[in-house]
Amino acid sequence: MSGIELTLYGFAGMLTMIALRVPIAVAMAVTGFIGVWVTLGRPDPALNQLKSVTFDTFSSYSLSIIPLFLLMGQFASKSGMSAKLFRAAADWMGHRKGGIAMASVGACAGFGAVSGSSLATASTMGQVALPEMKKYGYSDALSTGALAAGGTLGILIPPSVILVIYAIQTEQNIEKMFAAAIIPGIIAALGYMLVVALYVRLKPDAATAQPKVALAQRMRSLGGVWPVVMIFVLVIGGIAGDWNWFRDGRQALFTPIEGAAVGAVATGLYGLATRSLGRRAIVDCVLETAKATAMIYFILFGAALFNMFLAFTQTPQLLADWVTTQGFAPMTVLLLMLVTYLIFGCVMDSLSMILLTIPIFFPIVMALDFGLTPEETAIWFGIIVLIVVEVGLITPPVGMNLFIINALAKGVPIQTTYRGVAPFVLSDLVRVIVLIAAPGLSLWLVRVTF
Repeated sequence: MSGIELTLYGFAGMLTMIALRVPIAVAMAVTGFIGVWVTLGRPDPALNQLKSVTFDTFSSYSLSIIPLFLLMGQFASKSGMSAKLFRAAADWMGHRKGGIAMASVGACAGFGAVSGSSLATASTMGQVALPEMKKYGYSDALSTGALAAGGTLGILIPPSVILVIYAIQTEQNIEKMFAAAIIPGIIAALGYMLVVALYVRLKPDAATAQPKVALAQRMRSLGGVWPVVMIFVLVIGGIAGDWNWFRDGRQALFTPIEGAAVGAVATGLYGLATRSLGRRAIVDCVLETAKATAMIYFILFGAALFNMFLAFTQTPQLLADWVTTQGFAPMTVLLLMLVTYLIFGCVMDSLSMILLTIPIFFPIVMALDFGLTPEETAIWFGIIVLIVVEVGLITPPVGMNLFIINALAKGVPIQTTYRGVAPFVLSDLVRVIVLIAAPGLSLWLVRVTF
C-alpha cells in the first residue's frame, strides 16, 4: 500500500472519529500513532515517537508565548477594558443609524488587539453590547450577526494566538506575521461596518439611533481607551518596531515572547491599579489560561503525532511534486485549498483546521510560483488562511462564535443568528478575493518595516 493510500485511510478514520464526537486532539493522536505503526510495520517506532513527540512538544520555548498572550487576554477581559472600548465607540458612533452595531465591531477590533482570541472577544463584547442593542431596538439578527462577525477580529488583529501557531509550525518570523495582519485586520473591521451601514439601509426597521452625546462626554470616553492603545503600541510596537534609529540594522525592543510577557504584566498592572482585578479574579484568570493552554497543547500534541505519520508516508512532498508536474495554475490550486478550508470550517474549529492542513498544504504552496519571494509567499498564504479560518468561526453548523453569541442572546433562535451573520460572511469572502488579487495589502507593512 502506497503512502498516499495510507494517508487517505488515515484521514477517513480520523474524520469518522471526529464525526462520532471524539475530541480532535485524540482523533489526530490515535490516527498518527496507528499510522506510524502501520507504515513501519511494527509498534516500537510508534512508541518511541510517542515519547519523543511528547517531550519536544511540551518543552518548546517558542510555545510559551501562547499562555502569555492568553493570560493577557484574560486580564483584559476581567479589567473592564471591553466596556470602556464599547462606551467610547458608542458615544462617537451611536447617533448614526446602526451606529451601536458599528461601535461593537470597532470595540471588537480594539479588544482583539489585547486579547488574541476570537472566542474571548466574542464572549466579552457580547456581554457588553447585546443589552445596549436590545435597549435601542436593534433586530436580533443584526445584533447577534454583527457581534459574531466582530468577534472573529480577535484572531486577525495582532497579537493572534492562531497566527503565532502558524508561524511556529511553518518556521516563519512572528514579528513579520503580526505586521502583515494589521492592514487586513483594519480592512476587515471597515468591511463589517460597511455591511452594517448597508444592512440598515435595506432594512430600516433593524436599527435605530441613540441621542447624540455631547462632545465633552465623547472626549472623556475616548480618554478611557488609552490603556488599550498603550498596551497595543507597547507590545506590537516593541516586537515589530525598529528601535535602532542611529545605527545600521534593525533592532526590536524585545522578542515576541518577551513582548507577550510585557503585555500580560502591563494588562495585569492596569487591572490592579483600577481595582478591577482582585485576588479571586486573578486566580480565575490564571485557571482559565491554564485550561485554554492545556487544550491547545493537547491539540498540538495530537497534530505532532499526525504530522509524524505524514512525514513517514512522505505524503506532503509527493503531493507537492504531483501538483507541480501537472501544470495547474497556482491560483487554481490556492482556490481549491481555500474551498477546502471553507468546507472544514463548517464542522471544525480554527486551530484544528490549521494544524491538520498546513503540513499538507504548505509544501504545495511553497512549490508554486505566485511572483513573490518564498518568505513573502509563506506570510501572504498565512494571512489568507487565517481569514478563511476566521470565516469558519461564523459559518453553520459549527461556527463557534455563533454559538457563543447565541447563548448570550437569551431567547434568540440560532436560525436568526445564522441569517444575521450571512452578509458578514459575504464581506469576508469579498475580502479574501481582494487580498488574493492584491498581495501587497498584506505585505506592504512587512516590506517597509523589515
